[in-house]
Amino acid sequence: MGKIFAVTLALIAILSAVPIVMNYWGPPEDISTHGHAIDEQMKDTMYEAGFSFLAAQFILGLFIWQYTGRKTGDKLKTFPGGAKGLVIAALVLVGTEILALGVIGQKAWASVYFAAPDKDAMTIQSQAGQFAFYFRYAGPDGKFGGMHPDKIDEGNQNFFGLDPENDVDARDDVISGELGVPVNRQVNLLLHSKDVGHSFYVRELRIQQDYVPGLDLAVHFTATKPGRYEIVCTQLCGLGHYNMKAYLNVMSQEDFDKWLKEKSGQ
Repeated sequence: MGKIFAVTLALIAILSAVPIVMNYWGPPEDISTHGHAIDEQMKDTMYEAGFSFLAAQFILGLFIWQYTGRKTGDKLKTFPGGAKGLVIAALVLVGTEILALGVIGQKAWASVYFAAPDKDAMTIQSQAGQFAFYFRYAGPDGKFGGMHPDKIDEGNQNFFGLDPENDVDARDDVISGELGVPVNRQVNLLLHSKDVGHSFYVRELRIQQDYVPGLDLAVHFTATKPGRYEIVCTQLCGLGHYNMKAYLNVMSQEDFDKWLKEKSGQ
């Protein structure tokens, strides 16, 4: 029975790898300038993790096969160095693997999270709160009005706590429940949470960034294909989490200008 189990284990491992090797379930469409680097990093990670998984299953099957049917009194064989040697070898192997993946993927992640946005990038503010996303654009003056938490009033649609009566810069700010951006132009998105932890995730952009209460975070991207793409929250943020979503609308520059004008009510 032990040898049958060893063979079964090896077959299951091989069959589980077939869909991945044949690429039955590929990633969603990439619409960003950095997406290809992220996809390459994920592919390398899958190859390395998959190879390690198969090797571990085959070695386990080999041990089961070799030691099945051992008779009482048979001399036990030990690994050179004993258990301590195995633990050290595993630490070195896993550590080397993680270090290699980090070195290979550093450029892909750095292009999004560590590199500064372009000087002409469009700055958009995003606020997440239970259970909706809102986005703010600077008006013709190019300046954002100040945010006053005590003035936030969703009933009056003052989602960012603006004070247009006393703050001139806030009077032409544009608020939208949809993230509209021009195609092929870099966007610098400033993320702010008004209550608990949330997340900004657009799979086609290859971006997933948390909103952290008390911190203002930024992420930049360039969308390369017009269309509508779903934005979802991937952090469990309360009972309405399942329905917390918005849409990214990528448009031509001309269509974006018209869209922004309509949103401003001009």
